[in-house]
Amino acid sequence: MEEDSQEPSSPVAAAIKGRCPRCGQGKLYNGILKLSANCDHCGLDLGRFDQADGPAPFVMFIVGALVVGPAVWFEFKIGPPWWVHVLLWVPYTLALTLLFLRLMKSWLVAIQYKHKAQEGQLDD
Repeated sequence: MEEDSQEPSSPVAAAIKGRCPRCGQGKLYNGILKLSANCDHCGLDLGRFDQADGPAPFVMFIVGALVVGPAVWFEFKIGPPWWVHVLLWVPYTLALTLLFLRLMKSWLVAIQYKHKAQEGQLDD
């Protein structure tokens, strides 16, 4: 079942579920953020997809906005001691970062599969 002619699942659905972009069934991850080498359902070689640092800038901007806005509002509205900020915003930031990194990596893999992206080739 290694042929790439199969209709890919939706990139957004595959990203949200963390599933293979080809079959939509196999797990995409072998841990929290480490991609599996192959799909355990259809055998797609997931090692050929390269996300590199692509998701990082998007995640920094999204998580930054979702953390800094409420943190500033909380500071001016309530004015808690610094340790309350640490207890609230550090776990919140870590959780959002892991969630969005996983989503963005999944989405980039799905988009690369959908558009049949390959290293070093330009579309003419």
